[in-house]
Amino acid sequence: MSPPANPPLSPTALVAWDDPQRQAAFSRWLDGIALVHGLAPATVRPASADASFRRYLRIDAGSGSRIIMDAPPDKEDCSAFVQVAGLMGQAGLNVPRILEWERAAGFMLLDDLGARTMMDAIDSNEPAPNQGLYLRAVDALVAWQAASKPGVLPPYDEALLARELALFPDWYLARHRGVPVEGRVRETLDSVFRLIIERNLAPASVYVHRDFMPRNLMMPGDEAEPRLGVLDFQDAVYGPVTYDIASLMRDAFLSWDEEFVLDITVRYWQRAQKAGLPVDPDFGEFYRAVEWMGLQRHLKVAGIFARLTLRDGKPKYLADAPRFIAYIRATAGRYRELAPLLRLVDEVEGSQGLTGYAFGRL
Repeated sequence: MSPPANPPLSPTALVAWDDPQRQAAFSRWLDGIALVHGLAPATVRPASADASFRRYLRIDAGSGSRIIMDAPPDKEDCSAFVQVAGLMGQAGLNVPRILEWERAAGFMLLDDLGARTMMDAIDSNEPAPNQGLYLRAVDALVAWQAASKPGVLPPYDEALLARELALFPDWYLARHRGVPVEGRVRETLDSVFRLIIERNLAPASVYVHRDFMPRNLMMPGDEAEPRLGVLDFQDAVYGPVTYDIASLMRDAFLSWDEEFVLDITVRYWQRAQKAGLPVDPDFGEFYRAVEWMGLQRHLKVAGIFARLTLRDGKPKYLADAPRFIAYIRATAGRYRELAPLLRLVDEVEGSQGLTGYAFGRL
C-alpha cells in the first residue's frame, strides 16, 4: 500500500527540539492529556519565547486554543509560576488557568490569553489615545497590590537589590563595554549603589510583579472582558510599591515623554490612595521615589540585556540598551547625589570626553 499523500504531522513536527529524549517525553505527555482536553497534537506550533529558558507553544483545542509551557526542570522551576498564578487569580486578575502540570518534566498546559499584547495595541506615535489602555493596566496593578500580604512572596530586600545592581558593572560595563570595574569606577558604583538601595527600601512593600509592562499584558479576545491579561509573573516578590508603576511607565521597549508618564503615574497614585495602598501622600515625594526605583531597574536591565546577548546568544535585547542608558542619564541628571553616576555613564558611552576615569584605555 502506498503512503498517504499527506501523512499526519507528529506532535512536534513544527517545533524544534535540541534534545530527542525531551521531545519524546513531550510527545508522551501530550498524548496522555490530548483526549481529556480536546487537544489536536498535530497543531502544536511555537507561540513565543522569553528571556529565560522557558518557551511557549500553542495548540488547537476544539474551537479555541491552549498554551503549553516548555520549561526544562534543570533550568526553570515552575513552582513560583503556579503560586503567583494562584495569588493573582484570587486577586481578580485575568491570568491563565493551569490545566495540567507535569512537574517532573517541566510541561504545563494553560489557558490561551491570545496573541495580541498591549504593546501591539499601543499607538506609539501619539500618547493621548493610549490613556484608557494604560488605565486598564493601572486597574490590574492596583488590584494586584491591594491583595498583598507579608510573608507570602520572597522579599525584595537589600541583598536582592544589590545582586540586581551588580549586573550593570559585571555584564554591561565589564563584558559589554570592556570597562575594568576597579579603582575609582568601583568606588563610584559602590557609593551610588548604596544610596540607590537605601532610597528604594524606604517605600512600603506590596506584591511586585517585577516585569509589569505592555509586552506582558494581553488584550482580551472577548470584547466584553474589560481586564487585560497578565503574563510573565513568576518572578514576583514582596517589595517597594513604586516598582511596578516605574516598570509600566519606563518600559524596556517603549519610551514616552514625561507629560504622559506624569499623567498616568498621578492617576495610578490617586487610585492607589483610594484603594488604601501605602503610597506617599505627597505626590512629589512619591514621584521622586518612582524615579529612584526606575533607576535601579534600568541599571539591572542594562546588565541583563548584555548578559542575554553575550552569554545566551540573544542579541535583539541589547539593541534596546540605548533606551535604558537614556533613562539612567535622565534620572541621574535630575538629582545632585547621582552626578558621579552621570559622569561615569557619559564617559563610558562617549557622551563626553574621558576626564575622571581612564578605564585602562588612555
